[in-house]
Amino acid sequence: MYSVLQFFRFSLLIFLISSFSFAQNKKLSLDDQLLQDSIYKSNKKKVLNFSMKDFDTLFFEYFNRKNDLNITFTKTEFYNYTVQIAAFSDRLSTLYPNQKEVAAQNKEKWLSESYEDYLEYKASQKK
Repeated sequence: MYSVLQFFRFSLLIFLISSFSFAQNKKLSLDDQLLQDSIYKSNKKKVLNFSMKDFDTLFFEYFNRKNDLNITFTKTEFYNYTVQIAAFSDRLSTLYPNQKEVAAQNKEKWLSESYEDYLEYKASQKK
């Protein structure tokens, strides 16, 4: 009886943990994922050859344009920036093997950026 109770507690714990994990990760639409994949494939080689100066230019250009009240990215422009920033994490994990986990987390963060969230941000910025 005690082992059955433990099994149910363990099962409940696993269920709750997995539910919270899925709740935290927003899934992009299939169209957005396909667009990201296309951009990633077409830019991967270029981004892997970026210098830190090239990356800094891209990174600051993204944030300057994102925060400019007069500019709203198209979906392709938005994902072009976020995917290239994410792809640079592959280069960093190659250059700094002891930081692979951090680079993977960073890449995942940038690939999970949503265009819809960006549009909400822009709408709130104009208020």
